[in-house]
Amino acid sequence: MGRGFVAFWQPGGYSHVGADMDIPIAKPITDAIKKRADHEIYGYSLPRPASVVDAVIYRMQKRCGWKVNPEWIVFTPGIVPALYAAVKAYTHPGDEVILQDPVYHPFWNVIKNNGCHVVNNKLVLQNGRYGMDLEGLDACFAIRHGRPPIPHRIRLMLLCSPHNPVGRVWTKEELIRTGEIVIRHNAIIVSDEVHGELLFPDITHTPFAALSEEFEQNSITCISPSKTFNLAGLEASVVIIPNAGLRKQFQEARKGILPGVNVFGFVAMEAAYRYGDEWLGQFLVYLHKNYEFLFDYFEKKIPKIKVIQPEGTYLIWLDCRELGFDPVYLRDFMAKEAKVGLDEGYLFGQGGEGFMRMNIACPRFVLSEALRRIENAVKNL
Repeated sequence: MGRGFVAFWQPGGYSHVGADMDIPIAKPITDAIKKRADHEIYGYSLPRPASVVDAVIYRMQKRCGWKVNPEWIVFTPGIVPALYAAVKAYTHPGDEVILQDPVYHPFWNVIKNNGCHVVNNKLVLQNGRYGMDLEGLDACFAIRHGRPPIPHRIRLMLLCSPHNPVGRVWTKEELIRTGEIVIRHNAIIVSDEVHGELLFPDITHTPFAALSEEFEQNSITCISPSKTFNLAGLEASVVIIPNAGLRKQFQEARKGILPGVNVFGFVAMEAAYRYGDEWLGQFLVYLHKNYEFLFDYFEKKIPKIKVIQPEGTYLIWLDCRELGFDPVYLRDFMAKEAKVGLDEGYLFGQGGEGFMRMNIACPRFVLSEALRRIENAVKNL
C-alpha cells in the first residue's frame, strides 16, 4: 500500500511506494495482460508499437480534442524519469527552472540533480482556493540587481496540470496567460499532465499544448495511464513533443539513461486507452462520493482541519494549520497519534508547511476508519 494513502501506521513505519490506488484495475486491462502472458515469449518489445501509438492518438482526440501526430509520441518508463531527461535536454548546469510551490516533490530534485537552480513562483491561497501568481511569474524573468545587472537564466518551467497536491485544474485563461509569459521570455514549458483524466464533476482539463500551435512548438507534455488506471507498477508513460528540434534534444538526452517501456506496460496502456472508459466512469463517481463523505466528516467532526476543495486528482490537500503544530510535530502526530499514513506537506515545499496530503482512492470503509482515527487524535489534544 503506497504512502500518501490512508495507510494505517504500525511500529516501523511504511514502505514508500507512491500515491497509487487501492482499487482493482479494469477487467479489460487484466484480460489483455493475461492474454499477452499466455504468449510465453517475453523478449525485447518494439520501441514504438504502431497499435499503441494509435491508441495514444485516439485517447487524446477523444478525451481532450487534441490531434496528436504519430511522430510527436515518445515512450518512457515513467514521468519522473522523463522530467529528468527533459531538464537535462533543455538546460545546462547553472541554469534556472521555474516551479510553483507547493508542488509534487520530485520536481525539486529533478531540477537540483541536473545542476540547475529552482526559481519558485509560489501559488497563492485565497479563500480556500489556490491560484497562480501570474504577476510574480512575469517578475521571475526580470533582470536582477547587481554590478553589472544579472540576467535571468530561466530555460524552462515545470507545470503541474492538474496540480498535485492542491488539486487545481487550471482554466484555459490561466494556461494561456502562463504560456504567453513563459514563451515571451524564450523559455519552454514542460507540462506534467498525469492526473488529466481524474476530474471532479463539471471540471474540464485542457492540455497546455492544445491551446495553440505556438504553445505546441514551445512545450512538451507528459501523460500516462499510471494514475488514471492504477498502472504505475507497469512503468509506461508518454511524452508528446511536437517540435522536431525539442524532440531530437530529448532523445539525445535520454540515451543510455532512460530505457523504453516493457512489453506488459505497452499492453496495459493500449487496453486502458481503448477499453477503460466504463471502469473510469464508475471510479470517478465513487471518488466523488468519497470526497463528499470526507468533506462532510471534517466539517462536522474535525473542523480545525480544513479541506481544500479539489477539482482534479484523488489527492486531498488538508489545511492543518489551526492545530498549531510545527511541520515535524504534525507529521509525527498523524503517524503516531492518529496512526494514519499521510504525506507531510513540507515535502512539497515551504508553502506546504502545516498541510498534509491524503489519498482517497480507496474503499470507503478504509477512508472512514482513517477519519475516525484522526478525529479521536484531535479530540485527545
